[in-house]
Amino acid sequence: MKKHKFLRAADTVITHSTLIVVSLIFLFPCLWLILASFSKSGSIYTYKGFFPSEYSLDTFKTLFTDTAMYNYPQWFMNTLQIAVFSSLIGTFLVILTAYTMSRFQFKSRKKIMKGTLILGMFPSFMGMIAVYIIMTQFGLINKIWGVILIYSSSAPMGYLTQKGFFDTVPYSIDEAAKIDGATNFQVFLKINLPLSKPMIVYTALTSFTFPWSDFILPKLLLKEKDLYTVAVGLMNLGETEFSRFAAGSVFIAVPIVILYFILIRYMISGMTAGAVKG
Repeated sequence: MKKHKFLRAADTVITHSTLIVVSLIFLFPCLWLILASFSKSGSIYTYKGFFPSEYSLDTFKTLFTDTAMYNYPQWFMNTLQIAVFSSLIGTFLVILTAYTMSRFQFKSRKKIMKGTLILGMFPSFMGMIAVYIIMTQFGLINKIWGVILIYSSSAPMGYLTQKGFFDTVPYSIDEAAKIDGATNFQVFLKINLPLSKPMIVYTALTSFTFPWSDFILPKLLLKEKDLYTVAVGLMNLGETEFSRFAAGSVFIAVPIVILYFILIRYMISGMTAGAVKG
């Protein structure tokens, strides 16, 4: 009995110690970036070791007031516009795609599912040249709505989690509603959609976070400085503006962290419900 208790205690100590060490490893870059955002000099070359030698709040003030060369407020609004509309349109398309694949049987359904699964294995940047040529032909270079269109149209490719959620909803509910005279659209709108609130929140949040932090697509399609997103704008800061880069990175992370804390219970229920069936 004593040996068993000792082994349990040792296992607990080792597990918790390992988790603490791993947490510190992941926490250090975040802590370093936050401290760097308060650097008084603004340049990384004045650091003593890893951390700034002097601290000040002027960096955050400069971030929003000194917009002659680096218009961070405009970049922030561009990012917000792209993320919000991409999330709304993308969530709508993903939910419709997942519901169709889950509830309806039609020719080539299995082939479409296998095709999207295979295409999802390839990195998205492989098609960037084709995307650029297509967007050039349609005159959508340097257009915010062009970026939103790409994000929204590619969102339905990731419908499998949402389909797994709809698979868990008993089909007998649909049949009972149809016996009472409900159409397919009414079944979806009045029965399945209210039941899928956790999945909708999960889909909307994941559809929001990717455009919020993405760099490659905005860099490819948005060439004018006033159209930059935060990710593109920060990458174009000068070498002596590292504290502004850090401050901008910290500030852009705040909204998404708040959203995660508010919606975390929907996130967890949405992910677990969608993972039951494939």
